[in-house]
Amino acid sequence: MTSVLNIPRGPEDVTPTWLGAALGAGVDAVEVTPIGTGQTGATYRATVTYAQQSALPTTFAIKLPAQDDAVRERVALGYRSEVEFYTDVAEKVAIPVPGCFHSDITDDGTDFVLILADMAPAVQGDQIAGCSPVEARLAVEALAGLHGPSWCDGVWMQLSGIAMPKPGDKDAAKGMGDVCRMAADIVIGRLGSSISSEDQETLTAAMASVTDWLMAEPDRYALMHGDYRLDNMLFDPDRTRITVVDWQTVGIGLPARDLAYFTATSLESAVRAEIERDLVADYHRVLLGYGVEGYDLETCWADYRLGMVQAPLLVALGTAFASTTERGDQMMLAMLSRGCRAIRELGTLELVSSYR
Repeated sequence: MTSVLNIPRGPEDVTPTWLGAALGAGVDAVEVTPIGTGQTGATYRATVTYAQQSALPTTFAIKLPAQDDAVRERVALGYRSEVEFYTDVAEKVAIPVPGCFHSDITDDGTDFVLILADMAPAVQGDQIAGCSPVEARLAVEALAGLHGPSWCDGVWMQLSGIAMPKPGDKDAAKGMGDVCRMAADIVIGRLGSSISSEDQETLTAAMASVTDWLMAEPDRYALMHGDYRLDNMLFDPDRTRITVVDWQTVGIGLPARDLAYFTATSLESAVRAEIERDLVADYHRVLLGYGVEGYDLETCWADYRLGMVQAPLLVALGTAFASTTERGDQMMLAMLSRGCRAIRELGTLELVSSYR
């Protein structure tokens, strides 16, 4: 839904007048406070006082671009992807996401706004600490609600905000492979002293395999979150419900890439190795419940092994090209170590080689 309202440049522009017009309600006052730790966007909680009694919530999450102009320009495609997801995709899939009350974006994609349901008291996952088996099960079952309803449906190829090469696009796969090789060199040059020699070798080899990896299994695809990890998940305090956020990296590709990326980066390695077979089985079971046919568990397991390259790929791109923070570096190092170990333990690079 596109509006004629001005898009807030920053939180100071989220005024009672603007918010009231966006919500279609009289607003007397609004208090805006920052929440979250996003590096490519900025999220705020808006606490609203209405002019008269309203059925609308009294708090919202408002998402705006990063306040750094250079970052805005670099990730404009991601902003377009997220707005497109909430306006054109969210109601057609079954993954749990916040409700969207208003969305708008400029033609060049550098300014946007989303007014989303405030999911408090749900709390954000901790990427560095990792999650519990209970949280992991919630995450993989929720993921099937994205992949199942979009399974091998070519209609999604028409989305304009796709962030990753589409299945079977050889030129795009080669271009991504070249970028990933460069990103690996940047990461090792900047953080190499904190990365084991074994992980450096795995990272370099994995990024060298990206072109072949992207061309593997092009006929099996679905909508992908693209960055399906703990920092992009909100858990209710009793751990019975999950909400998935941050849809700036929506793609179309081998569905198990999302699954593998989640387990590799969001679970401690020993926990991942102990429970991953069960998690893949849980995901597969729920996936079939959405009508997916001709996809047996062993093929799902093979796709899961193959999908592990998603972990170092996103870590390398994020580390090389996104703004850096101390926590961000710590997070990327933890994710890289876990992801590289998973690749070695599951024989992922050998599997990629079998497609050449």
